[in-house]
Amino acid sequence: MSKIAFCFPGQGSLEAGMGREIARYAPAAMRVFDEGSEAAGIDLRRLCFEAPLEELVQTELQQPALVATSIAFLAVLREHGIEPDYVVGHSVGEFAALVASRVLEIPEAIALVRERGLATAEAARERPGSMAAILGLADEVVEDLCRQIDGVWPANYNCPGQLVVSGEDPSVEECRWKAELEGAGRTVKLKVSGAFHSPLVAKAAERLRPAIERVRFSEPVAPFMSTVTARIEPVQRMGNLLVDQLTGPVKFTQAAQALVREGVRTFVEVGPGNVLSGLVRRIDENVKAISVNSVSALKKLEEHFPPA
Repeated sequence: MSKIAFCFPGQGSLEAGMGREIARYAPAAMRVFDEGSEAAGIDLRRLCFEAPLEELVQTELQQPALVATSIAFLAVLREHGIEPDYVVGHSVGEFAALVASRVLEIPEAIALVRERGLATAEAARERPGSMAAILGLADEVVEDLCRQIDGVWPANYNCPGQLVVSGEDPSVEECRWKAELEGAGRTVKLKVSGAFHSPLVAKAAERLRPAIERVRFSEPVAPFMSTVTARIEPVQRMGNLLVDQLTGPVKFTQAAQALVREGVRTFVEVGPGNVLSGLVRRIDENVKAISVNSVSALKKLEEHFPPA
């Protein structure tokens, strides 16, 4: 039988006002922003409904705002009886995925993400760096370039032909021009404030670990596909994986391929933007990818999956 995976976006999928419409539409969504605000000690209503993009892009604010908005959409899906068979998240999106699998409660997930945002922002200030997307080369070619150049690492395996690298500024630039010599279609420097998913932000992992260790994780209801390992992972491993993901690459390509092998034929992207839906279609053209990023998209999904 065909199965459904909910997938949750990571940093970069944000939009100004991204939570306003869904919160006005459903009290369940509004409760997410209120519970999250109290747990994280920030005003998520203001951030997700009114804050300008130039404020929202700050890592320490973007991460909790993005995850809260994804969880708000999830809350409405739950209210309508639409549940996943599997869950997966891209980078910080894994925290929303863990809420979807009922491993984490909403307040503790958003509080952890707030701490993660502060930790990554601080680490990036102390050890500056950058990230760039390499388009049009096989993963193995980009991996080989990273091995040849000190100070740059594979960071995001987004889809075949799109691998993001992360590291020290000169090393990232060297990787870009060498990739172009190897025949890359193009390279794009990302608008991020640090070298995320690389050893340069190891201090963030050190800061986050004590907060993670205080959390009690519940057994997953829907299996959790890790983008650290590209495997279904048990509850006993959740804490370490959330720490490891800060410095390790996001294996979204491999995780999506593994879900297809598990029988997933429909990927529902829950939250702002439609980045993951586009990546999924490039990973496997035979699957269906749906973005739930607005009230109209939510209503359309309900037509596909009427409540059980």
